[in-house]
Amino acid sequence: MIGIIDYGMGNLYSLSKALERLGYSYDFVSQPERLNECSGLILPGVGAFGDAIANIRELGLEQAIQEYAAKGRPILGICLGMQLLFGKSEEHGEHIGLGLLSGGAVRFAGDFKIPHMGWNQLQLRQDHWLFDGVQSGDYVYFVHSYHVQVGSDDILLATSDYHQDVTAIVGRENVYGMQFHPEKSGETGMRLLRNFAVQCEGVLA
Repeated sequence: MIGIIDYGMGNLYSLSKALERLGYSYDFVSQPERLNECSGLILPGVGAFGDAIANIRELGLEQAIQEYAAKGRPILGICLGMQLLFGKSEEHGEHIGLGLLSGGAVRFAGDFKIPHMGWNQLQLRQDHWLFDGVQSGDYVYFVHSYHVQVGSDDILLATSDYHQDVTAIVGRENVYGMQFHPEKSGETGMRLLRNFAVQCEGVLA
């Protein structure tokens, strides 16, 4: 069973429906003790970083998520959930994140439309099992005003071009993040979710 972490700020409905379509079982989890029941975790997120990390801490989930990841078990952050995996964000002041990956989120700066919203192409930077059936040039759906500056290029799996290289997919060992919404990204997004689910469950549904 894949656990979708429910801390009050995630797009749970569309994500759960995507897992249903793929044929994988899931449950919404908000109690720290329940995380270890899950074969993998997905940390969604919509809204502001500061509010999100405050909710996670209020529910006692911060340490539980960190301990889950430290055991080598798979976890995927989506959109704001990806940013929460990093050390910090400057969204409405500086906030400390979960610290599972090195780097932080900063606001787009430039004379162009913010947020980065709509379909954009992926540029794969590494060969990786996550990209089975996915290739550079495939489109995914973004909605974000802040983007991640990674602390180390070795965790950068894919980028997208929005007036600059934008961090799109990150990964290190068992911890992964996608800045876009795979559950809203058509066939490409579903393939990425499926590949993560296979890693969690060990089987192709």
